[in-house]
Amino acid sequence: MKGTVVVSQLGARMHYAVPRIFENLGRLERLNTDICAARGWPRALGMMPRRALPASLRRLAGRVPQGIPPHKIRCFETIGLQSVIRRMMTPTIAVDTQVALEAGRAFSRAVVAEGFGEARAFYGMSGECLEQLQAARKQGLWSAVEQVIAPRSVADRLVALETERHPGWEPAPDEVPLAGEYAQREKDEWEAADLVICASDFVRDGIAAAGGPVERCVVVPYGVDATVVRNFSKPRLPGRLRVLTVGAACLRKGTPDVMASALRLSKEASFRFVGPVEQLPAARQRELADALTVTGQVPRSEIPAQYDWADIFFLPSICEGSATVIYEALAAGLPVVTTPNAGSVVRDGVDGFVCPAGDVDALCDRISRLAADPDLVVWMGRNARARAAEFDVAAYGRRLWAAFDPSASAEMEKLSCAV
Repeated sequence: MKGTVVVSQLGARMHYAVPRIFENLGRLERLNTDICAARGWPRALGMMPRRALPASLRRLAGRVPQGIPPHKIRCFETIGLQSVIRRMMTPTIAVDTQVALEAGRAFSRAVVAEGFGEARAFYGMSGECLEQLQAARKQGLWSAVEQVIAPRSVADRLVALETERHPGWEPAPDEVPLAGEYAQREKDEWEAADLVICASDFVRDGIAAAGGPVERCVVVPYGVDATVVRNFSKPRLPGRLRVLTVGAACLRKGTPDVMASALRLSKEASFRFVGPVEQLPAARQRELADALTVTGQVPRSEIPAQYDWADIFFLPSICEGSATVIYEALAAGLPVVTTPNAGSVVRDGVDGFVCPAGDVDALCDRISRLAADPDLVVWMGRNARARAAEFDVAAYGRRLWAAFDPSASAEMEKLSCAV
């Protein structure tokens, strides 16, 4: 493929890995995003002591697309700021869906108004790029959409089953206005794109189940920066096994199963939950806090310290794309207990355990096995670190560019070093 690529994404998804990959190849035309600390007023945050900032602003200060020249970044701060404020004021799934739809449309309209410059291709994220894909097609650009999670219709079906298992945690999907509209938007994006990038077989299978164009789907596993530092010479501390979960508290992430496991294994393991819990009803928040340690959401820069605390990582997801925190946990040398629905690269019995989604008995059995066998924890931890080496950002870049242009082997060699 000749020419440059415009990448559009709301937020700092994957720490801007996709635009950084294209920039490293000399192929990035422009990065369109909402708020980042490399342009506009958020740059001032970088001049302030991090510890003096509240957690929300520390997270914003960390939104820096490393290696991308500022003149190639176009920020639409108002869209991002409005979305953040509305989600903070009313942290519910219904509002989140409405905000996602409105932000995606506003973002797409703003990008289309700016134009695509000299680009020959466009890359966008699912749910937020339909109008951009349609405009790119009209202008003769080749395009790709990344389906960042299993399709909404699939996710809603799986979550509906969870609402039956765990009543009172969150509204059933059929009670969320605009969910169907969001699902249709995803389908329209698939039809408008030349290629649909899927992070896992779980996502591709979800697209098939939703009647999507499987023949245009390509599975491209992610990769993470090798910046997760952990003291591997540090011996395991005495006492209970330390189990870490990172992510938003919700049915989709399997939070009820985390809580149930923590209650059942309280004598064997110490559980810590890192991530926002505001979308849960107040009663469920209290139950979660009673069952385990809840830190709330922390800035990206503080996540390595959480991995350093842990002995193993636990994410019993019901529906994901390919959870990036699992890649990070592997890089930190942590055995991972998860489910097939997390879309991970974890090998069952090698660098962790993969249990059926929702099977608390199986999940607890594997955690108990690790709690009782420190040597197994060490062995799986070494395997985890080796597995992560196969999925760094450079490897991700090679896989991604091969999906764009399988013949571009020379350009792929440029990605042999870290992106």
